[in-house]
Amino acid sequence: MNIEDFREYCLSMEGVTEKTPFGKFARRYDSILVFYVLDHMFCFVDMDNFSFVNVKSTPEEIEDIRINHSSVSNPLNQSLKHWIQLDFNGDIPDTMIYSLVRRAYDIVKEKYTKKHR
Repeated sequence: MNIEDFREYCLSMEGVTEKTPFGKFARRYDSILVFYVLDHMFCFVDMDNFSFVNVKSTPEEIEDIRINHSSVSNPLNQSLKHWIQLDFNGDIPDTMIYSLVRRAYDIVKEKYTKKHR
């Protein structure tokens, strides 16, 4: 998997935008690329170290992923509740990573679509 294919996949979903919002907090975060739907994050990657993705999930799904795969960890920012970090070069196939990104998109879109009604 490469960053351009990953970026293209994320932007192909309806209403997705991208930003690099964290550089204003510290220069070392300039390379964090965040994907949004309805102005809310659903996944992010480090453009300088494209070896993992952080995705929104549910507690049940996170537990299932952890049980079945070793290449997962907590996101660097521990305040991100219901997020999981997936390593690209581990035991999770690219197709599953793409599915989990799509699931993150669906979770966020569903939650915030209800609030916009």
